[in-house]
Amino acid sequence: MKFNHSNIKKAKKYLDQNKCVAVPTETVYGLAANAYSTTAVKKIFKLKKRPSVNPLIIHFKNLNDLKKDVILNKDFIKLYKALCPGPITFVLNKKKKSKISKIATAQKQTVAIRIPKHNVARKLLKILNVPLAAPSANIASRLSPTSAKDVAEEFGNKVKLILNGGRCKIGLESTIIDLTGQPTILRPGSITNENIQKVIGKKIFTKKFPKLIKAPGQLKLHYSPGMPVKMNRRFAKKDQA
Repeated sequence: MKFNHSNIKKAKKYLDQNKCVAVPTETVYGLAANAYSTTAVKKIFKLKKRPSVNPLIIHFKNLNDLKKDVILNKDFIKLYKALCPGPITFVLNKKKKSKISKIATAQKQTVAIRIPKHNVARKLLKILNVPLAAPSANIASRLSPTSAKDVAEEFGNKVKLILNGGRCKIGLESTIIDLTGQPTILRPGSITNENIQKVIGKKIFTKKFPKLIKAPGQLKLHYSPGMPVKMNRRFAKKDQA
């Protein structure tokens, strides 16, 4: 469904009813639902067939809204001022009074948060009174969608509404950085270690396949194509790429 004011209002109506809608961001399309509603969040996990241990990214419209749910720190403030809104996700400690569903955070005391830059996502967040839990709009472990058509092919009529914001500008999942201790990259993205180090003036560590899953993109099987891919080959056999 093409983006316009009427469809943004329709998306809000569905979200207020604890239903899921697909929303474009500058990285990939997200499967969005009310982050404060356990009923809504459970629908995301069911639609995506997502493991319950894999937490969701929560999307906010601005810093004031963030303050209600997470504990901010100096490193975050520096990065927020330099890189937000944009394709970066921060893992921060959750406030005890936070209304974010425990299902969305996989029962953890930390939460992954992001302020998206895409015009459609921002317009939708602006008229909502809640943040959005919005992982990529694909079945778990598959490639993330970069167009409304991709989402439609993945879910068919299982998703109530797909806001069409065109092809995603970046087409790569957001960089995720854990700021609850020593700044650590949990998932690489378009914003690099070097970009982040310039802002906060600290060495940035990278963690792969940790025992403790704190954010999306850390499972061993993730963002996988639907068929075998052969590297450094001029031709592919049947059912290969």
